[in-house]
Amino acid sequence: MKARILATTAATALSLVAFTGTPAMAQSKQDSQSLDWDVAYFANDSVLPFNAPDFTKISEDAYLPAFEKGMAIQKAEIDAIINNPAAPTFENTIVALERSGRMLGRVARVFFALTGSNTTDKLDDINTEVSPKLTAHGDAIALNPELFARVKAVYDQRAAMTMTREDAKLLEDTYEGMVHAGALLTAAERERVKEINTELSEITTEFGQAARDAMADQPVIFDTREELAGLSDSDIKAAADLATEKGFEGKYAVALQNTTQQPLLPSMSNRAAREKLFQASYHRADGTTDIDTRELVAKIAALRAEKAALFGESDWASYAMWDRMAEKPATALGFMERMVPALAATQRREAEMLNAAIAADGGNYEVQPWDWYRYANKVKAERYDLDEDAVAEYFQLDKVLEDGVFYAANKLYGLNFKRRTDLPVYHPDVWTYTVYDRDGSELGLFYFDPFQRESKRGGAWMSNFVDQSHMWGTKPVIYNVLNIPKAPAGETQLVSFDNVNTMFHEFGHALHGFFANQRYESLSGTAVARDFVEYPSQVNEIWATYPEVLANYAKHYKTGAPIPTEMIDKIDAASKFNQGYDFGEVVEAALLDMKWAALSKDEAAAIDTPEKVDAFERKSLEELGLEIDLVPPRYRTTYFNHIFSGPTGYSAGYYSYLWTEMLDRDSRKWFLDNGGLTRANGDHFRETVLSTGGTMDYFEMFRNFAGREPDVTPMLEARGLTGGDAAADSEVSDDGPAEVGDAATDVTE
Repeated sequence: MKARILATTAATALSLVAFTGTPAMAQSKQDSQSLDWDVAYFANDSVLPFNAPDFTKISEDAYLPAFEKGMAIQKAEIDAIINNPAAPTFENTIVALERSGRMLGRVARVFFALTGSNTTDKLDDINTEVSPKLTAHGDAIALNPELFARVKAVYDQRAAMTMTREDAKLLEDTYEGMVHAGALLTAAERERVKEINTELSEITTEFGQAARDAMADQPVIFDTREELAGLSDSDIKAAADLATEKGFEGKYAVALQNTTQQPLLPSMSNRAAREKLFQASYHRADGTTDIDTRELVAKIAALRAEKAALFGESDWASYAMWDRMAEKPATALGFMERMVPALAATQRREAEMLNAAIAADGGNYEVQPWDWYRYANKVKAERYDLDEDAVAEYFQLDKVLEDGVFYAANKLYGLNFKRRTDLPVYHPDVWTYTVYDRDGSELGLFYFDPFQRESKRGGAWMSNFVDQSHMWGTKPVIYNVLNIPKAPAGETQLVSFDNVNTMFHEFGHALHGFFANQRYESLSGTAVARDFVEYPSQVNEIWATYPEVLANYAKHYKTGAPIPTEMIDKIDAASKFNQGYDFGEVVEAALLDMKWAALSKDEAAAIDTPEKVDAFERKSLEELGLEIDLVPPRYRTTYFNHIFSGPTGYSAGYYSYLWTEMLDRDSRKWFLDNGGLTRANGDHFRETVLSTGGTMDYFEMFRNFAGREPDVTPMLEARGLTGGDAAADSEVSDDGPAEVGDAATDVTE
């Protein structure tokens, strides 16, 4: 139910989810006969292998009528369920509901994949038009009282029914999903929920597009090459090329990344230029330029708080966390707040250390955010003798993927991969692979889209073109999208270690999707709670530096020499360095998210101007007790896409990255304690976690894997935030994490 009604029909919920010019799809077809044929393409499964989308047969003009047709078909399917004269049963109501909306799902998966990874002005316009329609369509189903009466009739009989675990979970999710959507509200309240949902769909879509434009369409312009001193020749050439493309011939343009900090800052020796780049990032979309998302933020916060109040909840966080592993805002907040004292102390100590480094470098100023990483990297280089550029020479993109990511998957799970070039892709830079299971059978299809471009939103993500389902006999078609700066033509494509980690991370999501083994699509693969979905992907990062895997892929791109052991030791040792910033910016973003989500209806309504948005953000961050002027949050409110783009996204859920890191670090310890990279370990993780989808309680799932409750201590150790007897009482249960001894009051480096 969640995936089929509430997610499939909600526009941005499907994008888990910038090339300039014509997308890799068919040209627009204007005559009605061609358009009808385009729409009809979505009526049935694709005839390509694995039902993969045929981008050569889809024009942009087809999407809107195809959406309309898909919604009309699903409406008819819902009407047939409601008007069925037979008494409600699991099969004629719950399964019939699960079966509905197939065409709509096909259209949405392709469309929202493209608006995220290779959009155009026309696709953006369609998105703006169709998102509220999809929301209204979903509400018309989820809030239909006649449909709910049939669902409730089946749900009320569940004690007398014989069902599989998956059947029972589908029934529970269907009923609870409709209740959460508003099925038990009065007619007037349901109508107001529909109005709010439609308005939120429109505003959050607008926010997402504005935030992307503030990043992609507003590069920072520099007049002289000297301002970019310290950057590599290829970076400077890329800046010159971008400036020419943007109409600034003879100047230099640096495109913004989605986070507050910018990757080029550490290399830039011109302090004024560093400040200019940082300030452009920090102030994007806050009215400093012609893009301002603050009024949108105020409306989103007010509408969400009003919706929560209709359900009798005190705030949006209490409403939104209904199906999370943590369940309650207090659990998530308590988990994060216990880390704050140690984190604040670390930030202050690191700032003093960086001020000393600045003075030693001849500087007569104190560290600011635009200086932080430059001097942190210098201290790290001195302390650990680690040269990031030298490290990247061992990481060649194709070898990282095929000899690293795929190799680890082979050793753990018995998977094999075959590159193919016979399938249409939505952009020439996309690679495709057939994935073969441990018994040699075809498991699914994998698309890999690595490079940054203007038509792609920031960040990295995984999603499906086709979901696994035994009911439909479909196998997963999965894509990973990253934002790696593309090397100039003719140069070897090297990647930073951060990007190596991201590749392993996103493929962890892909494994979660490939190993799906469910009958029902809405419970399949990554259809799990927001604060659980990042767990399998984070676990997969362990293999990026596992010795056997490293030896297979980390080889110098010129000499073929393996990466030196001492370099890896330095990477590992350096990973605990600079946690005041690295960890601090994430914690701040997560706590800022919860502050916005914790507003009551009246409190949210009072934040009704851009200035009040600024004031609330400032007050919220100051209350954290962290060094926010030195370490700003990873995302400020005005470009916090995770929480303000899309109907829900990571709203009241950005803490999930920290929560799942706890599960991840504990699981890594389990792997290492049990022999590491072995098929036995991989098969156990596959059977207990990766193949279970959303079919059981998440604490039960973890216990099945580890044989106990999760323990927060390995996470604190990995972050360098342990002190004293950190393991005094550190298990986490369904009631939330226990206190962790003195771990939150001391820091070791």
